[in-house]
Amino acid sequence: MEFTHRFVTGNGIRMHVAEQGEGHPVIFCHGFPHTWFMWHRQLEAVAAAGYRAIAPDLRGYGRTDVPADIEGYTNRAVIGDLLGLLDDIGADQAVFVGLDFGAALVWELALRAPERVSGVIVLNNPFAPRPPRPPSQLWAKAAERHFLHLDYFQKPGLADAELGGRTREFLARVYFSLSADYHYLDTWRFPAEGTGYLDVLPEAPLLPWRWLSIAEFDTLAQDFERTGVTGGLNWYRALDRNWELTAEFADAKIDVPTYFLYGDRDPDMEGFSGRDPLATLRDNVPDLRAVTKVADAGHLVQLERTNEVNALITDHLRDLVPNSANVVA
Repeated sequence: MEFTHRFVTGNGIRMHVAEQGEGHPVIFCHGFPHTWFMWHRQLEAVAAAGYRAIAPDLRGYGRTDVPADIEGYTNRAVIGDLLGLLDDIGADQAVFVGLDFGAALVWELALRAPERVSGVIVLNNPFAPRPPRPPSQLWAKAAERHFLHLDYFQKPGLADAELGGRTREFLARVYFSLSADYHYLDTWRFPAEGTGYLDVLPEAPLLPWRWLSIAEFDTLAQDFERTGVTGGLNWYRALDRNWELTAEFADAKIDVPTYFLYGDRDPDMEGFSGRDPLATLRDNVPDLRAVTKVADAGHLVQLERTNEVNALITDHLRDLVPNSANVVA
């Protein structure tokens, strides 16, 4: 089956989506520095299993509009895009799949509009309650001890110039460093002062890798060579604003049916999700139906262990949407 590409206009932007298949919608939400294409292997598997698999380029990425104002990159704003996408296809609900920023987006969507969510499947980024202070304060404190990309990205223009000027090198280095083939937290060995992101990321081996082909990398790189990285970096710069906008959900729990899977060498699980992320997840997600650790995988688990991830996702979908092939909304 071929992917269908089209644009959805609404909520103040024009959003590119790729889709495949028919049936109950399953919407895939990517992170940084990704595009819809990070999910292309999953779209094929999910469509073959009898669902309508949809992956948008989220705001700031690929062929979707790039708002100028940081306010345009809050989860609340992007949730408006996703709900507009549901309205566009005439669906009351969808299953939402998220990784990285896409995971945070899906968690907040489940809080803001649970009636539009059949269930969620989240990879690598577990739900955690709203912190007591704005995130940037926590990152600045950590950056007193070592380099931290979360803090470095807060400075407008700095990372934009560094990474946008060496796009293919940056993408290769960051994809490799986040995988099970490297230990990403080694980037913390460097001081923050006077250090750029490319100074701390490892040299990447020549492509192809065991989990990424040259053609796949080229597809991803061509989008960022055209757009630059500022749209993606703006998601980091909106995180304090997300914190401000979620005060009403400070003690809220995720009530929709949920599945969680993660790579056994994922750096977010190791270093960015608290001391016991799975205990926190279980405490705050009452309808958590399964947690699966995927062996020999890092942050890009859907590419590193495609067969295992596709089998898990399609199995979870059968539970979330029984008789899905005959259910459109």
